[in-house]
Amino acid sequence: MHCTRKVTEDIYWVGADDRRLHLFENIFPIPNGVSYNSYLIMDEKVTLMDTADFSVTRQFMENIDYVLQGKEIDYLVINHMEPDHCANIENLAKRFPKMQLVGNKKTAQMMSQFFDMDFSDRMLLVNELDELCIGKHTLQFVFAPMVHWPEAMVTYEKTEKILFSADAFGTFGTLNGNIFMDEIDYDSRWLADARRYYTNIVGKYGVQVQNLLKKASGLDIAMICALHGPIIRKDPGFLIDKYIKWSTYEPEDKSVMIVYGSMYGNTESAVNALASRLGDAGVSKIAVYDVSTTHVSELIAEIFRCSHLVLACPTYNGGIYPPMENFITDMKALNVQNRKVALLDNGTWAPAAGKQMVEMLGNMKNMEILGDTLSVKSALKADKEEQMAAFVQLITDSYL
Repeated sequence: MHCTRKVTEDIYWVGADDRRLHLFENIFPIPNGVSYNSYLIMDEKVTLMDTADFSVTRQFMENIDYVLQGKEIDYLVINHMEPDHCANIENLAKRFPKMQLVGNKKTAQMMSQFFDMDFSDRMLLVNELDELCIGKHTLQFVFAPMVHWPEAMVTYEKTEKILFSADAFGTFGTLNGNIFMDEIDYDSRWLADARRYYTNIVGKYGVQVQNLLKKASGLDIAMICALHGPIIRKDPGFLIDKYIKWSTYEPEDKSVMIVYGSMYGNTESAVNALASRLGDAGVSKIAVYDVSTTHVSELIAEIFRCSHLVLACPTYNGGIYPPMENFITDMKALNVQNRKVALLDNGTWAPAAGKQMVEMLGNMKNMEILGDTLSVKSALKADKEEQMAAFVQLITDSYL
């Protein structure tokens, strides 16, 4: 049974939802599942925009059959060669022997790496800004290298002003029948997943995203059709503005994020004391996370949102508490920058985590360390009240 919807008069969503997958890329928790989007353009030359993951092959094929009604596919445009979007290329090529595959040179190279089938005599290689007329619709190809793979490109449909954006502007989460952004409560239900998707999947490549945004600024975009998540058919500028902030590593919100690690609860108690004093000093939107129980993808997404960061943890084996060290390593890997950071460490006999966190943060761009580390010996005592007050002042002077 088909599960399709019309995007416009001639364009159909033929993708599928996956609610069974628990870890995207076998790394990122997706409690709300994920969609694999594919789009079929019914014109003089029937054109399919990307395929879908193997996990949804049956539904994907049923959707295509329903829309085609016995017709053939003339072109398959391959915007991105990641397996969750290219998995069914070979299946379709065998089923539609006259179908041409549209991609760039890097696309063709990767196809030979993924598949045993020889596609060389069926490849239509395109260059930057080449156009393909398929009838009423004309497709223009815009290269987007390292957003977030080297072969990635986006396709602009010039007649209806639609950007088929590959993995750009995507998000985690299943569509559940509502394929358009204006059909859902995006801010409360979807924005956090969109942020977590961008920051963890694409976040490292801010410069490359900026390059794509510059190219996109020259296009009159009325609708964005990504490969994951809802279609943006109203106010595409909303998400484009978010991408500008995320790709330039500019905080979305003026807020304080406290990330702590605590072995026996003493560092957590110090963090609770800090948070209450920050609130009393007028700091709003305080967010507190246990680094041991919060998935790192959630923490990375929150860093992209927040302007200020407090890291607090005990010394462990003469070093940084391992979950905190892993988190900071991930921050560097994903190019986190332009944040104001305060540090708190704990150690019963030789606190060293603070110094080592300073060293790790020093290898990242534009990370401003606010004053000295507040060091706790075993547990926060009343004699630390003066130092705690000074620590709070450091943060509030930067925040307020």
